[in-house]
Amino acid sequence: MKNFKKIISLFLVATMALSIFACGNGAGSVKKITLASGGTSGTYYGFSGAVASRLNEVLNNDLKINVISTGASKANAQMIDSNDAQIAIIQNDVMDYAYKATDMFAGQQPMTTFSAIASVYPESIQIIANKSITSIDQLKGKRVSVGDAGSGTEFNTKQILEAYGMDIEKDIVKNNQSFADSCDSLKNGTLDAAFITAGHPTVAVTELATNFDFNILPVDAAHAAILMDKYKFYAKVNIEKNSYTVLTSDVPTVAVMATYIANNNLDEEIVYKFTKSLFEEKGNIIHQKAALLDKNVGIQGISIPFHPGAERYYKEQGILK
Repeated sequence: MKNFKKIISLFLVATMALSIFACGNGAGSVKKITLASGGTSGTYYGFSGAVASRLNEVLNNDLKINVISTGASKANAQMIDSNDAQIAIIQNDVMDYAYKATDMFAGQQPMTTFSAIASVYPESIQIIANKSITSIDQLKGKRVSVGDAGSGTEFNTKQILEAYGMDIEKDIVKNNQSFADSCDSLKNGTLDAAFITAGHPTVAVTELATNFDFNILPVDAAHAAILMDKYKFYAKVNIEKNSYTVLTSDVPTVAVMATYIANNNLDEEIVYKFTKSLFEEKGNIIHQKAALLDKNVGIQGISIPFHPGAERYYKEQGILK
């Protein structure tokens, strides 16, 4: 009996030691989350995949990120709201619409189930068109893709056309196509132009430029000023001539910010580590847009509250008070 009790005691001690060791190494505590991105040919998907790949390495005891392809900004807001995804990348204008129930979310309940993590890079509005079209005002009556139905790109198109005195429903032949399908349709002649809101260079546009010549239409300074006066989330940018082989000079346009958001219920510590690693690991994230990551830019263009985990990081860095 004594020997049996001794064996039991030794077993219990060993079990406790193993439990302590496991807890200390984070076993069983890895948080699995879904990150909603965009179409597979867009920058959201590629950039978020690169972010997840690096953060899964450095936070392997804490976090496992699964990146999924989605219909981009509007769909991502809805997925975060329903907790089908815990982190998403979204245009800062669409983020604002969803949170305040305006524009594409007008008539709905405000989506206050999410909060901001960081602005990560500008998304330029790239207006690609066949060679016979050289300016936006020439789009009247033309077949134009405005992105997926209800997407941020569709609203950018609506707002830019308004600045040029056109109505998206009346003055163009509106098509709702993905970036990849838009490029294919432009090449085969079933479209005259397409709006693409994404960080440049964009994979679909780069691929199109390898075997098809087209124009990228400028948003001139006067019309950009009209647009920015009404919609404060826009900024002026250039699409540099080395972005695509079809360009011979920089093209002026406008941009919104690609922004990470999180469901409010996502643990503060997880969001803190995500935010911290996002900026500290920028040199190890294998994507062109990673070079634009800047903790000071992270708070720009944010019109909704920060997630407590992100806010904690920015306060530690002295960026927020």
